[in-house]
Amino acid sequence: MQNKGAIRFFTIVLALVSIYQLLFTVFAQKVERDAREYADGDVRLERAYLDSMRSEVVYNILFKKYTYQDCKEREINLGLDLKGGMNVILEIAVEDIIRSLAAPQYIGDPLFTETMSLAREKKRTSQSDFVDLFAESFEELNPGAQLAQFFMTPETRGDIDFNTTNEEVVEFLKEETEDAVDNSYNVLRNRIDRFGVVQLNIQKLERQGRILVELPGVKEPERVTKLLTGTANLEFWTTYQSAEVWQYLEEANNLLAGILQSEEVLEEESLLAEAAQPDTADEPEGEESLLDIPEDELLLDTSELDLLTDMDTARMYDDEQAQFYRENPLLAVLTPYLDNQRNFIPGSAVGVVLLKDTATVNRYLSIPQIRQLFPSDLQFAWHFQPEGAEQQFVRLHALKATRNNQPAMGGKYVTDARVGTDPYTGEFEVNMSMNSEGAKRWANLTRENVGEAIAIVLDGLVYSAPTVSEEIKGGSSSISGSFTQAEAEDLSNILKSGKMPARARIESSEVIGPSLGAESVRDGLNSFLIAFLVVLAYMVFYYSRRGGLVADIALLANMFFLIGVLASLQAVLTLPGIAGIILTIGMSVDANVLIYERIREELTAGKNLKTAIKDGYRNAYSAIFDAQITTFLTGLILFFFGTGPIKGFATTLVIGILTSLFSAIILTRLIYENMLTRGRSITFDTRLTRNAFKNTKIDFLGSRRVFYLISAGVILAGALSLATKGLNLGVDFSGGRNYVVTFRQDVQTLDVARDLENVFGEAPTVITYGEKSTVRITTKYLIDDDRPEVDSIIKAQMFSGLQPYLDQDVALDDFLNSQEYIISSHKVGPTIADDIKRAAIIVIFASLLIIFLYILFRFRNWQFGLGALAALVHDVILVIGLFSLLHGVMPFSLELDQSFIAAILTVVGYSINDTVVVFDRIREYVGLQRKRERKEIFNTALNSTLSRTFSTSLSTFFVLLAIFLFGGDVIRGFTFALLIGVVVGTYSSLFIATPVVYDTIKKDETIRVLKGTLRK
Repeated sequence: MQNKGAIRFFTIVLALVSIYQLLFTVFAQKVERDAREYADGDVRLERAYLDSMRSEVVYNILFKKYTYQDCKEREINLGLDLKGGMNVILEIAVEDIIRSLAAPQYIGDPLFTETMSLAREKKRTSQSDFVDLFAESFEELNPGAQLAQFFMTPETRGDIDFNTTNEEVVEFLKEETEDAVDNSYNVLRNRIDRFGVVQLNIQKLERQGRILVELPGVKEPERVTKLLTGTANLEFWTTYQSAEVWQYLEEANNLLAGILQSEEVLEEESLLAEAAQPDTADEPEGEESLLDIPEDELLLDTSELDLLTDMDTARMYDDEQAQFYRENPLLAVLTPYLDNQRNFIPGSAVGVVLLKDTATVNRYLSIPQIRQLFPSDLQFAWHFQPEGAEQQFVRLHALKATRNNQPAMGGKYVTDARVGTDPYTGEFEVNMSMNSEGAKRWANLTRENVGEAIAIVLDGLVYSAPTVSEEIKGGSSSISGSFTQAEAEDLSNILKSGKMPARARIESSEVIGPSLGAESVRDGLNSFLIAFLVVLAYMVFYYSRRGGLVADIALLANMFFLIGVLASLQAVLTLPGIAGIILTIGMSVDANVLIYERIREELTAGKNLKTAIKDGYRNAYSAIFDAQITTFLTGLILFFFGTGPIKGFATTLVIGILTSLFSAIILTRLIYENMLTRGRSITFDTRLTRNAFKNTKIDFLGSRRVFYLISAGVILAGALSLATKGLNLGVDFSGGRNYVVTFRQDVQTLDVARDLENVFGEAPTVITYGEKSTVRITTKYLIDDDRPEVDSIIKAQMFSGLQPYLDQDVALDDFLNSQEYIISSHKVGPTIADDIKRAAIIVIFASLLIIFLYILFRFRNWQFGLGALAALVHDVILVIGLFSLLHGVMPFSLELDQSFIAAILTVVGYSINDTVVVFDRIREYVGLQRKRERKEIFNTALNSTLSRTFSTSLSTFFVLLAIFLFGGDVIRGFTFALLIGVVVGTYSSLFIATPVVYDTIKKDETIRVLKGTLRK
């Protein structure tokens, strides 16, 4: 073995890098373990502990110090299925963007409306951009007409006029759409940053208008949904000065005290009345209760804040403080915004409020009697960012509306915004530019409000309220406010985001609760350990203590390097990813098996141990590389074309193949050479396995027609089942919603389906999900409804239908947000489902084509490529047919989803792996035994590889069986497909692939073809 020194050096470096990367995870988890012990179950204490550790150094190596935050960012990322969280694919409504660009007089025009409707209908079944569909629909409805007529507005002056062609209009619309999507992307990132997610992933997808958002660890899916789907609405408001507003606030405080006292009296009278007449007491009439004010009337969505009423607050203090709260309920929670001399600070901020009291202020200011005290054009809005030493205060601004109760100016006129610095102070500022129409409006607005503040408001929150010093002409101005660079960049993005507000629809979403994630981690680790121990034990059993232990060392090293590389690449580890690692264990055994079988053959031929090992490695290389490269190509296709769990599976599979090749070929060779140098004896079999598969003479080709008939019969049965019974298409392919709901007691799926049918109007599919107390509900109810609140509506309906199975004290909010009942949900819209189906077909055919071309290249004739392709098509059809036949028979779900496609392609990779080994042996025997008949050569090749086929297939099967039994319900269907695939793939490599090659090579072409095969 040459270059031993370089190989040893590379191995040591790879090991050190792996240790270095894995230590980030070790130290991050140590801090989190300390936090859990310190908090003793108190979530707030645990969070506070982790926040205090963010800047603390926890990892010190080679003079480099890493804080907990650094370690957290570099640790092994767990996917949503292991950590819990939310995965959303949003689609920005391009039709809204087109509508916003159209001239106001055309928005209600019948032609424009009909064109939009037709384009919307086409979009359901088309992969084209909506802009192209819009133009195509316009041409169908009004051939030869000019599209420019819809979009000639003051804002588009210079871009579109009477001479603009339809093609130029389409190009303009696409550019504007792309800008709008970019701006929406910035807005979404700014919004998501409020959640403090460490391993946030947000990216634009290839399909126009789609954005992927992954939020690991998020526990408030309803709130996130509202935040993500709200339109980015940028506005400029004139404001009141704080001193002007305080006279109204003091009046409101006094009136509020009287209302609360009346409320308290009414509450006491009501309690007395209920005590006296518990069965007949009527609800008292009078002033509207604070608790009866609809939550949607609040100025700020405060679902994340403690809702403290005045009475609750009063009870927290002594009598004197309680009396102050009763007499000054508003002033007790709203502090004037004053300077050090106790004077009002000029500007729109009227006061500051503790974060926990914002809900109380909202409640007070929403009372109709209080509203009437303020001017009709006065509106209140919160500042977007808390302030103070502990970020516990938030400012309240006073905005002034126009006559139509609208802002003074909309944000659509802003064309650009960028970060700059004040030339005199050096502070960061934001410079913004407007179009010509906006420049005129901005000049008028600033001229009329010199000395006053103009508030910049996004989605109802005030981001900045600078004071106007002079009239600003030309549409260019700067905003200063003691910004950090990051704050200035955020504000510039916000200003640009208001250019083209558009709805964001959730086309696909997946929510996994932390409890289900923890269960997946446990199941995944259990299956991993069991599979690993099975393989380690098998290698020692079959190849002896010495030979088996060396192979086991290679497997352990393989796992270590694989995890280290995953950590170095910041790859996301998912449950299918763990399955990929486990499958890598089973398939990496193949390289050791090929080498060991070759060594055993050389020893049988009479060679000494050192020569046998050397020749065994050399002769096994061709089969090893051919087999692993075909699987590697399959993994690459999965990686580049797959999404979500498929990509995670492919990542671990591809990396695992590379690390297993290094471990099996390089490390084991170094170990054996070291053992030979020390004169140690080495064996590669045991008494039980020494003569296994020796001198077998099975006539595979003589029985080929029988197996052709067997395969044809199974395929025909599957085809009939597909034609009559069909496949159980999951929501990935059919569209719809999955909800995994858990109850405190066992439930009957038929009863749950019947009760939900009463509220949905259609029967959902309900199956047991693991325990009988947990079910998975699949429905297409309102799947075409794109309203932002539709998910909440569906869950509310589901809550109503599931009442018989829930505790009486469970409230709707608890059911929606606690994740104690809905532990996971998955939604796929119709357009996403079409995309997934199309991508799945492309991936399968691309895999088959690439493997056919590789076999053609390696073996230099089409017969071998055809044989491999026939076996692969045979395997795919058989697995799909068996899924149809067994659907409804097996006690678990057999549905087709993205993971099933990953399973199919893994089966393809495994099957071709086995087939290539046989082909490689045929090629070898042609060179050694040229005078023998082709039938004898083929049969000898098949018999000589039986030991390898048995060992690899059996070890892989037991690995997958461990995943199937202990890996959890999430991937049971996935592993069942792999189990079938291993059996079918082994069968086809013996009874389909080689016989097809044999039958397609005519007798008079045998010598020429096989000689061509011999010339690599």
